[in-house]
Amino acid sequence: MESRILQLISALRASGVRVSLAESAEAFSAVDLMGIQDRESFRLSLRATLIKDVKDLPTFDKLFPLFFGSGTPPMMGGNPSDDLTPEEIQMLAEALRQFTENLRQRMERLMNGEPLTKSELEALAQLVGLNQADNLNYQNWMAQRMMRAMAFPEVQKAMHELMEQLQQMGMSRERIEQIREMIRQNMQGMQEQINQFAGQRIAENMSERPRGDNIDNLMNRPFQALSDADKKILQREVKRLAAALRTRIALRQKRMKSGQMDPKATIRANLKYHGVPMEIRHKDRIKKPKIVVICDISTSMRFCSELMLSFLFALQGQVRKTHAFAFIDHLESISEDFSGSNADEAIQSVLSRMPSGHYNTDLGWSFNDFNKEYMDTLNSGTTLLVVGDGRNNYNDPRLDIFSTMTRRATRTIWLNPEPDYMWHGDSDMKKYAPLCNNVLKVSNLRELANAVDELLTG
Repeated sequence: MESRILQLISALRASGVRVSLAESAEAFSAVDLMGIQDRESFRLSLRATLIKDVKDLPTFDKLFPLFFGSGTPPMMGGNPSDDLTPEEIQMLAEALRQFTENLRQRMERLMNGEPLTKSELEALAQLVGLNQADNLNYQNWMAQRMMRAMAFPEVQKAMHELMEQLQQMGMSRERIEQIREMIRQNMQGMQEQINQFAGQRIAENMSERPRGDNIDNLMNRPFQALSDADKKILQREVKRLAAALRTRIALRQKRMKSGQMDPKATIRANLKYHGVPMEIRHKDRIKKPKIVVICDISTSMRFCSELMLSFLFALQGQVRKTHAFAFIDHLESISEDFSGSNADEAIQSVLSRMPSGHYNTDLGWSFNDFNKEYMDTLNSGTTLLVVGDGRNNYNDPRLDIFSTMTRRATRTIWLNPEPDYMWHGDSDMKKYAPLCNNVLKVSNLRELANAVDELLTG
């Protein structure tokens, strides 16, 4: 119990609440006096000793249940098959056979009201980067990523199809509604369990966070786990990284400039020596790339795309020509925004003109816009770069247009913050990936910087 109180104090300090050593000691004295048997008395004794400013009360009220529980565990609705007749159980089993083995197992588990185990929650946390998140503003976002990782949206859709199948098989409307309500309660219980776990883990991370995060830790932290303050630090770091990359790429290009001997250029250069080969000319081995970049600036991709545009703006000297586009539910050319000298102003102009939103991405429609207006920007000397998670909200991915784009370009590189094991549900990445020359995971700034280096030198 003492360790949990210390974690709460550390998390309060990480959230900006001032808690002195004397106040910490008072909290332990109050707990010794009041005891921990009565949860409400325990909560009030900590709040009275640790919080001195009324504006900090909401922070305490949010953190306390994450360390000491809410007092009520997530409720499951139970198993709908408990009340079914043998004929109805047989009907349900037949209806479930239409689904794949993996999906059927997830559906059966949800129908049975089985909560996730501790090890399963830990695995999901590792999968989505929850173990590096230390800002409670991202609790719901991380919970959504955990549910997406376990194919929760697909299970919900399959459950709807199951109800329709049972109705076609002749099960009564009352029984179907009974099953539907119990499944809904089980889904809600699992969502609450995941959300509670995400909040608890973030609160624990906050309590363990060292004072003054160093830049290496921030560069390895997933974009989804960054606070607004972290993002400002990384925006400044991008400029330093871009300057270092610019120098390294320029030196690399200089060293690689002398390639094979160019006979025609050598003959022309030595005409003044009456044909005696006094000067040997070589072909340039490397050419600066021409880039067409298409960036997803919806909510889930906004910061990653913002950093990518900052890199490209800073590295314009190492690129022959850049055509830049941004999209959410439609495509816009943003090359004109970068014609000035201030990258920050250019990026903010784009972001303000295209406000973000949840679940409104339409990549297929954006490719359609590109096909109508900008297809001529692609040719045999162009690298096509797409920055996005490939989540298309079940809209038409327009693979026909994307296939044409990749054929026109010299190479196609896709930067995606999500690993391939999360390419399901509304993600069309499994369809796009075979058409690309390379798909690179860029879930943090370090991976993004490495990808930019590879893009300009590969």
